[in-house]
Amino acid sequence: MFDIKSLLKRGVEKELLDVDDYIFMPERVELEIDNGNLICILNSDGRVDIFYTKHNVTDVRSAARKHPYTAFEMELSHGLYDDVIEELVEDVNKVIHGKSRYFRDMVLPATAPLSLTPPLYSTPTTNTF
Repeated sequence: MFDIKSLLKRGVEKELLDVDDYIFMPERVELEIDNGNLICILNSDGRVDIFYTKHNVTDVRSAARKHPYTAFEMELSHGLYDDVIEELVEDVNKVIHGKSRYFRDMVLPATAPLSLTPPLYSTPTTNTF
C-alpha cells in the first residue's frame, strides 16, 4: 500500500521548486581570487555564469541555481558553487603554466596598434545641405 498524502506532497514540492518557472533578479558578484578576477552572475532564468580571468586568460562555467529561495550571496558564502570555481581556477592556471608543442621556439610578433588618427590618404567629407 502506498501513502497518497506523501505522493501529493512530493508533487506539490516539485511544482514549487521548479526553477524554470521563476524569473530571478539578475545579480553580479565580483571577487579577487588567486591574483585573478572572479565574476559570478545570476541570470534572470536561474542560470549562474562564473567567469575567471587571470593574466588575460579567461574561462567560463555555467551552473544551475542550487537553492531558488536563498539569496545568491548566501549561496556563494556557503560554498555551493565552490566545486565549479575550483575547477575553473585550475583550468585557467593550467593554461597559464602550459607550454605549446608548436610555438615553443618562436617569438610571436606583436601586432601593430590601431591608429586613432585618420590615415594621410583619406580626405574629410563635407556635406552641404
